[in-house]
Amino acid sequence: MEERLFQNRYLVDEGRPHIQINRAAVDSPQLRSLISICPAGCYTADEDGRVEIASDGCMECGTCRIVCQATGEIEWSYPRGGYGVLYKFG
Repeated sequence: MEERLFQNRYLVDEGRPHIQINRAAVDSPQLRSLISICPAGCYTADEDGRVEIASDGCMECGTCRIVCQATGEIEWSYPRGGYGVLYKFG
């Protein structure tokens, strides 16, 4: 599966990420869970333990939007036309 995912291409819209984290004083358990459940591995913890996102390899699956829907910590929208993931295998 990883080999197939590597075949996908991403056209990054520099300076206009389609996912942003709305910061609270403390990251919720839902936001922290994205570090392990994001299928593209876009979420990581920084040196202070806060959740960071690198949306460059995002597959636009919406997992983060669903998981953090109740907390409002994720602001998610589709990338502008022509940008984002380009699936090679459908």
